[in-house]
Amino acid sequence: MSKHIESIGVDTVPENQRTGKPRNIISVFVGSNLSLSVMVFGWLGILYGLSWWQSVSAILFGTLIAAAFVSASSLLGWRAATNNSVSSGAFFGVKGRLIASFVGLLLCIQYVALTVWTGGEIISAGWARLTDSEISDLMTAIGYAIIAIAVVLFAILGYSWIIRLSKYVSLLMAALIVLSIVGLWSAFDPSYSGDPEVYALGSLWPTWFLTALTCGAAGPISYVTQTGDWSRYISENAHTAREIVKNTFIAMVVGLSIPTLFGAFVAVAAFDEESFAAGFVAGSPSWLLVPLLLIGFIGSLGQGSINLYSMGLDMDAIFPKLSRLKSTVLVAGISTGLVFIGKFIYDAEAAVTNSVLFLTSLASSWIVISLYGYYKNKGVFDKSALQIFNKRETGGLYWFTGGWNLKATFSWIFGSVVGILGISTVDYVGPIASALGDVDVSVPGAVISALFVYAILERKN
Repeated sequence: MSKHIESIGVDTVPENQRTGKPRNIISVFVGSNLSLSVMVFGWLGILYGLSWWQSVSAILFGTLIAAAFVSASSLLGWRAATNNSVSSGAFFGVKGRLIASFVGLLLCIQYVALTVWTGGEIISAGWARLTDSEISDLMTAIGYAIIAIAVVLFAILGYSWIIRLSKYVSLLMAALIVLSIVGLWSAFDPSYSGDPEVYALGSLWPTWFLTALTCGAAGPISYVTQTGDWSRYISENAHTAREIVKNTFIAMVVGLSIPTLFGAFVAVAAFDEESFAAGFVAGSPSWLLVPLLLIGFIGSLGQGSINLYSMGLDMDAIFPKLSRLKSTVLVAGISTGLVFIGKFIYDAEAAVTNSVLFLTSLASSWIVISLYGYYKNKGVFDKSALQIFNKRETGGLYWFTGGWNLKATFSWIFGSVVGILGISTVDYVGPIASALGDVDVSVPGAVISALFVYAILERKN
């Protein structure tokens, strides 16, 4: 793989450049997700009032089920030799694939924001304690800027650099996590029983399902538009679909469950109901402060860079005249600006975490339609026809009605609406969830309804 800045956007990757290995998917996902922005979701389970073991079971259940469901999403980019958004043009139309670009862009903005917030906060809080000083807005802003600049650099460099970065991040973060466990072990109580009086949704099971979705299932589902970013560089002639799906499943389970469970561990040992990062820093022994600064910086590089990289591809897919480099710089400026506005004007961290299930509903209904279309077409793509919109041309196999497959688009809208109406959080309870005793059914509702409607409409051909 080239050591230069990647120039390929959402064009078809030439076969001679598809030299990636299925195991690269594991290194990317594990390296990028050993970060504070993923760990913070483990803290949420404890914040919702669950015990240690209740949080563990919810996180593992949600992650395993969702990973099994969406691991096949990497087949889209693998077969089409482009990212998942463009690949979905085979089912939504060459213009309809903008739905995936839109959903992917929102998901990435959310996680880049979380990366910059959590990484910047632990750097500023850690430095303040290390120097025995007060945390100021300026110090916090500097922490955000450090993280933002670093992730932009690697996102611009592209695929091959991120692959190498992920390998080093995995090793360093694993060592730092072990050090953190040693440092916090004496304060950790595995028999921690939670607090039923503060259950987020009033009782155990609705709160447990909320945790399973927010802290478990939302992780794998948030990557459905991104998996093709990595699998498109793997040759379909040299590897099998089984290898791709297996490695994606392993990547999601290992890469997401470990940091989330570690976040729950930290929350039990050093809980702060206002901030995960603040509790982590305050509860750590003095010798752990420097490793914490490294966790804040190194752990943010992988997560931030792959999301920003995907944001650049999504923006490139929406505006084909922009190169990947220009698109990445543009979305970096937008997302970084939102972070500063969110921190100093709005309660942005709460807004982002509450948006998880809304975006998960949009992503779930999109991926079930795409996977249905993939298996119906037996994984066959007309690679040239997928690029019609990017070439500013019309017609082709996937033109449908003015570039849109109205059946798929309607099914996605229908599934997304059902999913949103099935959400149950501390701030919003949809009418479907309310009718079911405040149990969140957003993901199964979005998946089942979108698939049912699309299958019915397709049979009428």
